[in-house]
Amino acid sequence: MTHKKTVVIGFVGATLDQGKKDDRWQRWRPTMSLLMHDDLVIDELVLLHDRQHRNLVNFLSEDMAQLSPQTQVTGAKVSVRDPWDFADVYGALYDFVKNYHFDTENYEYLLHITTGTHVAQICWYLLIEAGYLPAKLIQSSPNEYKTAQGQYRIIDLDLSKYDALNQRFENEQNANWQQLKANIATHNAAFNQLIEQVERVATRSSAPILIMGATGVGKSHLAKQIYQLKKEKFHLNGRFVDVNCATLRGDSAMSALFGHVKGAFTGAASARQGLLKSADGGILFLDEIGELGADEQAMLLKALEDKIFFPVGSDKEIQADFQLIAGTNCDLRQEVKAGRFREDLWARLNTWTFFLPALKDRSEDIAPNVQFELQRFANLHQRQLRFNRDALDAYLQFAKSEQAIWQGNFRDLTASVTRMATLANSSRISLPDVTQEIERLKQLWKTDVTDPALGDNALWKNQKLSTDATLLAQFLSNEQLMQIDEFDKIQLLGVIQVCQNSKTMAEAGRQLFAVSREQRSTTNDSDRVKKYLARFGLSWELLHSSS
Repeated sequence: MTHKKTVVIGFVGATLDQGKKDDRWQRWRPTMSLLMHDDLVIDELVLLHDRQHRNLVNFLSEDMAQLSPQTQVTGAKVSVRDPWDFADVYGALYDFVKNYHFDTENYEYLLHITTGTHVAQICWYLLIEAGYLPAKLIQSSPNEYKTAQGQYRIIDLDLSKYDALNQRFENEQNANWQQLKANIATHNAAFNQLIEQVERVATRSSAPILIMGATGVGKSHLAKQIYQLKKEKFHLNGRFVDVNCATLRGDSAMSALFGHVKGAFTGAASARQGLLKSADGGILFLDEIGELGADEQAMLLKALEDKIFFPVGSDKEIQADFQLIAGTNCDLRQEVKAGRFREDLWARLNTWTFFLPALKDRSEDIAPNVQFELQRFANLHQRQLRFNRDALDAYLQFAKSEQAIWQGNFRDLTASVTRMATLANSSRISLPDVTQEIERLKQLWKTDVTDPALGDNALWKNQKLSTDATLLAQFLSNEQLMQIDEFDKIQLLGVIQVCQNSKTMAEAGRQLFAVSREQRSTTNDSDRVKKYLARFGLSWELLHSSS
């Protein structure tokens, strides 16, 4: 077994590590003292410093070279405006830890807590406890003999060595949430198996992958996790390029995807590389691929098969080798039958097709994903929050009930947790916070029903299904309904309800495309709503004349 090397990380002692006179060798200096112990061999010493103390690090390095020439000394600049401001210090140390490459297979890490402010010590503790910093603590101090060597003590905060405490925390963690390799929290056996298949495909194949599922089920998130997995295994070296095809319309679609040369058309003042070329060596994720026009579909097929394509207005071929991941919330098989999607492109995409279930079909995953989203909020805002027990029970009871339709799937859940975390007045999300959020969700979904605990769930469900069917039949003939998949019926129903409850087409568009519109340089939500309704022979005026 290979002996691990030892790395010590810590702040340089701005006061006690100072000294240039010869008597400094007889005086205890916290950082220098670590190198004076025969039973502690330090292979690397990482000294954190601000701009003011860079010279001190250089001077200490010279002393350390005399005292312990085998020790590599490295300075790391950490910008802290106020060393006594908790948020400032924690943010700076968090950034350092996230950017530092920890190699736990070959190195053992010790964190020197003697130097730095008390605020820094608290932040170090929190980072270790949260698992961001795989280190033990080492504390140096003067001894009773007042020698330069002093004494040191190693403190292990690894709670896994304390069976009772470890069992307590493990039970709580396992009961709340679980993460797969792709950082997708799930307790659903079928979905777990699906993700494992995706991971095997991602690491063994570069063929196109098609991800099908309703809006908000996590298609984009899964595509990004595939990219991260392949990147970590050094299977690619290019970028992840994320494109929502619903935003590519008209003449600009071809240029956006394949690029153009200068002067190719009016307004082409300079050449454009194009998104396919931007993804060279990486992954191109085309979300809502069914929205691509016929010409774009044909050129995309050629690019997939030959790895070459022509930019708009150019007679010179461009090479681009990327893996395509496509996402869609419609059934491409029906789109092929209807003549709206090329059969040969569908065949090219259909090597690996994965169907992501809706959130309401993964009720056992709601609890772990609530915790996942809460932790993500904490990481983003540096604010740790927890649910009160009664609050969490009430939220989960509603979230798994028939009332919770989760129309936007995980987007709805993410938004819901974010709202509760933002509005919570303390570090705890209380029952009143949850009660308000449940009412807000009911209004957003227009469920307006009584608590299932007080009524008949089956009756409520049957009433809702009957109402839904009646609403669709109000606008579509029986023949039309027979030709539409259940998937499209559910989506169309949601769009109709939003439109009927909106004063203008623009207002409906802002609600329906709240996420994708942020990724576009220009927005025309009304046009998107109009075109979607036209697919089913509907119009804004027709919906409102009957509402």
